[in-house]
Amino acid sequence: MPNSDAIPWKIHLLGTTGYHPNENRQTSCTFLPASGILLDAGTAIFRIRDLIQTDTLDIFLTHAHLDHVVGLTFLLDVLHERGVEQIRIHGEADKLEAVQTHLFSELLFPVRLENAIFLPLQAGQSIDCQGVKVEPFALPNHPGGSVGYRLTKDERSLAYVTDTTASADASYLEKIRGADVLVHECNFADGFEELADRTGHSTLTPVAELARQAEVGRLVLTHFNSLADSPAPLGLSTAKTIFPEMELGQDGMVLTL
Repeated sequence: MPNSDAIPWKIHLLGTTGYHPNENRQTSCTFLPASGILLDAGTAIFRIRDLIQTDTLDIFLTHAHLDHVVGLTFLLDVLHERGVEQIRIHGEADKLEAVQTHLFSELLFPVRLENAIFLPLQAGQSIDCQGVKVEPFALPNHPGGSVGYRLTKDERSLAYVTDTTASADASYLEKIRGADVLVHECNFADGFEELADRTGHSTLTPVAELARQAEVGRLVLTHFNSLADSPAPLGLSTAKTIFPEMELGQDGMVLTL
């Protein structure tokens, strides 16, 4: 159980869609201002500018697909005169190499982030960021591979999972077990299982079943199909019979833990 005397976490969902932004949503980006932790660096990264509270920024990438990393190129402007002295970009070694070689190629983006360092994740590693323990774990069935993260502080925990195919017996079940909040992708509504499996994404019912099996406190869905702008296609009311403590994430939503 969370320590009731601890200072509440503020978790800002800045971008909640996948592939490309639409009129209502930017691509993946979740920010914990008090700890300077950013989960993914999608197009929503421009929204961190007025939220920054630390002189360091730790960016944890799930993988290197453009909807999760393109915002790294925005930082030169977004962080101007915001007092951030160092940017630490964490991710799997091959993903970081791809970002440095291709995204920051002189032909695509000719300016380097001089105060940025790239730190490859190590197997079994946990990272301390302003007192928050960050633990990466492998996710299955996404092209090129992806990782999720569990963040723990003051007996409270957040699990962040995107770009994977959920199931009630997912390989990462124990990594998210008992999390107070699970932020999990749900790119497709039920009925698109074949497409979800082929693209390495999730449909609604398996995510609800996974949350129930993992005994998480709260499930917040994210990484929606950019073309499915209304929440209605997900059929949330039906899935709530499986896991009632479920809601749709929205850009600008702040989760208090």
